[in-house]
Amino acid sequence: MSNVETKPVEQICRDEPGPEALPDAVTGVQVLTARDVPLGGPRAMTVHRTIPQRARSLIGAWCFADHYGPDDVSVTGGMVVPPHPHTGLQTVSWLFSGEIEHRDSLGTHELVRPGELNLMSSGAGICHSEVSTASTTVLHGVQLWLALPATARFGGRDFDHYVPTPVTLDGGSARVFLGGLPLVSDPNATSPVPAFSPILGAEVSIDAGALLRLDVDRGFEHGVLVDSGKVAVFDTDLATAEMGYVGTGNRTLELRNTGDRPARVMLLGGEPFGEEILMWWNFVGRSHDEIAAFRDAWQAGADQFGSVENYHGDPARLPAPALPAVRIKPRRNPPATS
Repeated sequence: MSNVETKPVEQICRDEPGPEALPDAVTGVQVLTARDVPLGGPRAMTVHRTIPQRARSLIGAWCFADHYGPDDVSVTGGMVVPPHPHTGLQTVSWLFSGEIEHRDSLGTHELVRPGELNLMSSGAGICHSEVSTASTTVLHGVQLWLALPATARFGGRDFDHYVPTPVTLDGGSARVFLGGLPLVSDPNATSPVPAFSPILGAEVSIDAGALLRLDVDRGFEHGVLVDSGKVAVFDTDLATAEMGYVGTGNRTLELRNTGDRPARVMLLGGEPFGEEILMWWNFVGRSHDEIAAFRDAWQAGADQFGSVENYHGDPARLPAPALPAVRIKPRRNPPATS
């Protein structure tokens, strides 16, 4: 998905975890409230963005999280995002309802459907389009980005499609699309999709009134993004589209459904990224000058990004916004509270 803000700000992000908690300690939960961003189009579908933001930029390699819907496409027009570029990242498309047609400069033509992972790796440059299909009445899902580490960010373009099998848990279930859930014997608790950094991505459902205790890697930090229902992470209540952040050092996560209906969250985790990145528009880079070069290459139609075939919308490709007139100073993540 594109960041279609007309005046995106540069964001230089460092992931700096707080002090490790004691082996059985609970790290404080930081609540990340989403801001609303119009996705574009004449009626503008709205997405709810939790990261990056001033309070926290990264969770592991996860550097961007948009939640949207349930969205009545007859009212908003749905998703229509013309071909646009990416560098230095992977896009993760995940739906709860609806259908999106994906085309990219690898020649991939794939439908994004509920419960199916579509993972696109930009390498040094890729472009793609995303359009909700005519059969879609309600569009509902998340769009996530993973920052590529220095060892992989100039690699080749790639695309993976994976349909995870649900894993039954005590108090709920999970669809693990990246990484794995420790100490869960079911082979479906680990995704076969290769990753470039230690990572976890899963859709987790919590039964009505249930307390779900998940064993997790104590070297990971985690974000719990609420899609539906009444959810508390440990003892901290979260509203729909809010994310609860938990720092490193915990062996378990407690997810409690405080309502009388099933709840659903996205669980995002990973080792602290350890690299400073700069994000602007749809580019992840390492410096202002590098981002400016990416923008110039896209505007010039450079081969770096390739082209999307058989996209017939207007405009035929999304132009890049103007760069900001100033350079932004690095912004550090605050430590997790203990």
